[in-house]
Amino acid sequence: MDSTENHQRFVTSVADEDIISNLAEHLIDPILERLPIQEAVRTSVLSQKWRYRWTTMSVLNVDFDFAIKLSSKGAFDPNGFIRVINKIMTHHKGPIFRFVLYIPYEINLDSFQEVDQWILILSRNSVKQFILVNSNQVYPLHSSVFSCMELKYLGIYNCIFKPPIGFEGFPNLQSCNLMNIHFGDNLGGTVINLPQLKMLALDTCGNVKSFNIKALNLRTLRVISCLDAMSLPLLHSERLDVVQIRLLKSKVDFPRVERFNLAVMLSKLPMVVSFTIDGYFLKFLAAEKFPKWLPHEAKCLKKLEFQSFNFGDLDQLEGALYMLQNSPDLKGLHVTHEQMGPDADLELTSNHLESHDCLQTLFMLQTVELTSLEGSRPELLFIKLLLDHSPRLENMIIRPKATTDTEKRYNIAKDVMLFPRASSKAKMVFLDPQP
Repeated sequence: MDSTENHQRFVTSVADEDIISNLAEHLIDPILERLPIQEAVRTSVLSQKWRYRWTTMSVLNVDFDFAIKLSSKGAFDPNGFIRVINKIMTHHKGPIFRFVLYIPYEINLDSFQEVDQWILILSRNSVKQFILVNSNQVYPLHSSVFSCMELKYLGIYNCIFKPPIGFEGFPNLQSCNLMNIHFGDNLGGTVINLPQLKMLALDTCGNVKSFNIKALNLRTLRVISCLDAMSLPLLHSERLDVVQIRLLKSKVDFPRVERFNLAVMLSKLPMVVSFTIDGYFLKFLAAEKFPKWLPHEAKCLKKLEFQSFNFGDLDQLEGALYMLQNSPDLKGLHVTHEQMGPDADLELTSNHLESHDCLQTLFMLQTVELTSLEGSRPELLFIKLLLDHSPRLENMIIRPKATTDTEKRYNIAKDVMLFPRASSKAKMVFLDPQP
């Protein structure tokens, strides 16, 4: 290699470094924040200006991908994972607005002492978004979390949620996602004030009745497999317009007080715009004498979704039809069919669907989507019923179950196309099965 080539390479290298060094300040942080944390640290070698820039990043993603890379490098010795995170946290300077922490199950934690220290650092650094996904043993959430008054988003998995005495709430929290959380038994009835909360999701949480919160601005509520969540006073929020309740269990024994709270919540249903429930929830309601639970029409309800719905279960079917009859302004309906088991009574449900008074006219219904259909007689009768009682229907979308063969899908389409329609604008849309 001659001196000319060496000179050219030197000039090019200096020029590249100058370009990197002279990047505008407002561009550097967005670049770093979009990189995995380990790659952000490696930018230290780019130039003198970038050497310690990663230590002032306002976003730290110690997420699943990061843990996988640590694992591939053999860092999951007893102290490897903790040592790496300790280094990141102790070298960091300035505010941390977003922190994502994934704790893998592969590491053996005798305690969560180091995790407590990381969260303590967060609480002193103006954290606004905190996501903790704990795949290890159950973690008693450190008390310093409850001093993060600037939090706007909180998402935690597999923890014990027990605020310290005197905790009044998160004044800025807007969105909260809690999964596999157990709420402390001795919260003392203290009300947790969440004045800015707009979205709350509770998934497989225990002792929810102790989570006594006040959230007057709540707009969206998702409750999945939380049997005592009906005690929450937030279910009565006047601004609540999107509700999802899924039991995920076929047999549920609600205590009497929970049935009462559920009845009160359903009496407030006229304020809800979008309501999603599963077949198990419908079955429970039907067993508790459905008409008694819904004394008023849901006049604000525009979108209704039934998930894990079984057309071979008369209780579920009666519940669904009663919901439809009590939703005069309904515009959209989505039903996801669940595979029918040996207890399905297709003759019984078919006979009910063929009765003359099982459904009233749905004057506002415009879109119907039916997913995972098998082509059974009650399914086809349900489609026929909707077509016959929906004078403003525009789209009937049908997606068969993934295991349905081509001939069966053709027969479903052929049968449905022959059904009479109350709406001259109704279009039949047949989609391929979902994988």
